[in-house]
Amino acid sequence: MSNFNTNNPKSVPGNPWIRRMWFAFFTFWVTIVLFFTGVAYGLFGELPGFADLENPKNLLATEVIGSDGVVLGKYFVQNRSFTPYSELSPHLIQALVATEDVRFERHSGIDVRSLLRAIVYLGSKGGASTITQQLALNLFSGERARSKPARILQKCKEWVISVQLERRYTKQEILAMYLNTVDFGYNSFGIKSAARTYFNKDARDLNIQESAVLVGLLKGITLYSPVRNPERSLNRRNTVLSQMAKYGYLEDEQADSLQELPLKLNLRPSDHAAGTATYFREYLRGWLNQWVKDNPRPDGKKWDIYRDGLRVYTTLDSRMQTHAEEAVATHMKALQNTFFGHWKGKGEPWGDNTEILDLAMKRCDRYRDWKEEGLSESQIRRKMHEPLKTRLFSWEGWRDTTISPMDSIRYAKKFLHTGFMAMEPESGHIKAWVGGIDMQFTQYDHVNKNARRQAGSSFKPFVYTLAVDNGFDPCMRIPNQPVTFEEFENWTPDNYDDSYGGTLNMFEGLAKSINSIVAYLMKQIGPDAVIELSRNMGIESPMEPYPSLCLGAFDMSVYEMVGAYATFANKGVWTKPIFVTRIVDKDGNELARFDAESREVFSEETAYVMTKMLEGVVNRGTASRLRGKYALRMPLGGKTGTTQNNSDGWFIGITPGLALGAWVGADDRAVHFRSTSLGGGANSALPIVGEFLTRVWADPKINMPERYFEAPESLTISTSCN
Repeated sequence: MSNFNTNNPKSVPGNPWIRRMWFAFFTFWVTIVLFFTGVAYGLFGELPGFADLENPKNLLATEVIGSDGVVLGKYFVQNRSFTPYSELSPHLIQALVATEDVRFERHSGIDVRSLLRAIVYLGSKGGASTITQQLALNLFSGERARSKPARILQKCKEWVISVQLERRYTKQEILAMYLNTVDFGYNSFGIKSAARTYFNKDARDLNIQESAVLVGLLKGITLYSPVRNPERSLNRRNTVLSQMAKYGYLEDEQADSLQELPLKLNLRPSDHAAGTATYFREYLRGWLNQWVKDNPRPDGKKWDIYRDGLRVYTTLDSRMQTHAEEAVATHMKALQNTFFGHWKGKGEPWGDNTEILDLAMKRCDRYRDWKEEGLSESQIRRKMHEPLKTRLFSWEGWRDTTISPMDSIRYAKKFLHTGFMAMEPESGHIKAWVGGIDMQFTQYDHVNKNARRQAGSSFKPFVYTLAVDNGFDPCMRIPNQPVTFEEFENWTPDNYDDSYGGTLNMFEGLAKSINSIVAYLMKQIGPDAVIELSRNMGIESPMEPYPSLCLGAFDMSVYEMVGAYATFANKGVWTKPIFVTRIVDKDGNELARFDAESREVFSEETAYVMTKMLEGVVNRGTASRLRGKYALRMPLGGKTGTTQNNSDGWFIGITPGLALGAWVGADDRAVHFRSTSLGGGANSALPIVGEFLTRVWADPKINMPERYFEAPESLTISTSCN
């Protein structure tokens, strides 16, 4: 007799609820199968094909090429060379598997047990990514998606790719590929670069504790950096050693002994912050990123400057660039020693203005890291005064020492910085670009047009130019008396030494940089006209129509100043400075060509008179040490500039074939020399130009042509007042 209860619908075979459950079950799995099939066939975004998996695409670096054909540098995703499995330390493999994927040998790309654990505990018991999945992300998926839906889809793609990788590669090949593609921080991509950077050895020679440090980095290249966060790195290394002991790769006693050892690095950093034209290459990187965004490939996709093997032909001359960097190093090393000696025993250069230290502290990486960890302000400030092992820049070379982060900030704030640029006036081609004293010490570029400092007297030639172009006789006598601007609250600029009396012509006024003479001219022509002229000469920095313009009481960049002065050497025609001539793809097809724009700003006669005035500054004025100390004999003009309190020193110069200039100052304007004899442009900035020209004119490979400032055929303006 049947046991079914006919009065209970749930016990009747063929009940609709059971059918619905089975239908839902099959629908779920069919949907999953269809979804992953769609992922595999690229319906949710492109995946690598069979050929890509068999032969992963080489990432072709973009080359930056100088005007003389020398490769100045490259842009690449990963600065690495492939290291085969046979050349990897066994300790490294053991540390990696024990920490990242202990069941690596037993799964087929997806660790189901870890996956279920991650789902049940919502990731609180660790992630579910296998080494193979991490390789899939590194090779094909790009950066980790940020939104949850995008990350879920990306994860599914990683699963599909992981399974295909496991089918086509051995476990050893997957381990080697992973270690060759992972980012170890400190601009070290791949195990070969990392081993060399952190320990100065080959990957095969890494010992147990060194292997544990590098594997520990994979959890967070900043958080566990042995350079920036040595204490966290040490703790993470010890965690890796514990994992190795837990899974039988080390004896417990051996792990305990190794955990007692201190971190021991042998740093040999190698990155884009080293080599030649570092500041220029970093500025060019930003420019290229914008160019590829605005100029897509024929198929509509964006060019990738790190993978597509572009060749960027620049205007820089590698020989001039080398001379420029040598000139900066030679002078700035000596000037820095002078600065240290100048302030020795005299207190701190910033005096009571300790706010600059507080602001610097809040901008530093350690402060931000501790802030993210949830430390209170008082805790952070206490840690900022605790000594740590660190590396400090010096002109004698980087040195390892123990110092508190706060003392490190004080040390850095005492350094003087610089920006130098040289260009051809006619073509607009920039030939040399030095944005600072050392890219590894400070990344701020003091050349580019967004890096502005007060111009001081180096701006005075713009006022003289407008006066000459408006018919003022350069030889007319101007009273050397205070000039008052009644419409501007009776503003009256003082001469540097408060010396007045007699009369001076324009040649004398500019050569001696007399404020009362340029103020007289400004009162005749007005600030609006000076601004208009400046704009036509390429000055884009903000300027207000106040008479203090005549003294350079506003901020501008080395890039703008050198470009504007080039107008004098180019017969009154301003040519926009450029640094790229053309871009080609990996097959040599030209993608773009660049020519400088130009416009006539003032007459050829005015330009020639101004070259003579600027030569007067060099021959018998504030820049005369170029003829004396540096014994330069080529046609050469220029103007020094010094701002209030000697915070900024300038010298901008011209020859018939080059316009060039330098700025020198500290990061904070409160840090400066106490005397103009030391901090003025003639002593701080001019020597860089002197050193550069000395080297360039002595270089037979450059072979600078002998040229002169050419006088117009019908010159009616006075160029000599004898």
